[in-house]
Amino acid sequence: MKPELIDVQSLPPEEKIDIDKVGIKGFKHPVTVLDREKGLQHTVAELNLYVDLPSKFKGTHMSRFIEVINEFKGEIHVKNVIKLLKKLSQRLSAKSAHLEMFFPYFLQKKAPVTQISSLMEYQGILLASYTEGKKDLIIGAKVPVMTLCPCSKSISRFSAHNQRSLITLKVRFKKFIWLEELIEIAEYSASSPVYSLLKRPDEKFVTEVAYENPRFVEDVVRAVAKRLWEHPEVSWFFVEVENFESIHAHNAYACIERTKSEF
Repeated sequence: MKPELIDVQSLPPEEKIDIDKVGIKGFKHPVTVLDREKGLQHTVAELNLYVDLPSKFKGTHMSRFIEVINEFKGEIHVKNVIKLLKKLSQRLSAKSAHLEMFFPYFLQKKAPVTQISSLMEYQGILLASYTEGKKDLIIGAKVPVMTLCPCSKSISRFSAHNQRSLITLKVRFKKFIWLEELIEIAEYSASSPVYSLLKRPDEKFVTEVAYENPRFVEDVVRAVAKRLWEHPEVSWFFVEVENFESIHAHNAYACIERTKSEF
């Protein structure tokens, strides 16, 4: 008869201090997420999963995180993530469980003039926690856009410097919000959207639209914040904008975080 293996994780630690979050980070796994047009979209996500750990235990059981993920067979999205966290907290006898999920999300996007369609990549964000019956759910997106400098336009005879920018927006919501809605809000707030495929008539259109719609990084973050505040289902939001400056050796940055009652 083989001797029973020692459960080292359940032994008492040298320093008896509660740990707020312990778990796995950077775990990549195929997932199925919700898609407004197609119903579902298959992608590959990077997952971070954590639980709390009481001071009486030396360690958590890392393998159980993977077991719970496997039981959901890749279907991890806003409508079932709390169920996953409940199971995780039960499996690990934890008071709280947390998930951070980041994934490429693709949409068919038409060029503005030629209407040629091609896939455009965005990044989806899902953050969730479950603590003794209380749940918290945040969805978000990272959206590349184009900005053109109002100051450069006003002082230059011929042109103005422009650049690609990245808008990150996250929201808490009262009722379900599609990821596509957040992407649209971000793109409408910039000088112009960006596209994966443009022909010459499209390039002309995009550059001229951006020139007629100059935006500082401050303008963009305020425009996104205003649209999120006006959205009836948003209860809290965080938005940040980073301009990858084309004529400076640094980037420009702005952010706004608000709960609706504070705005």
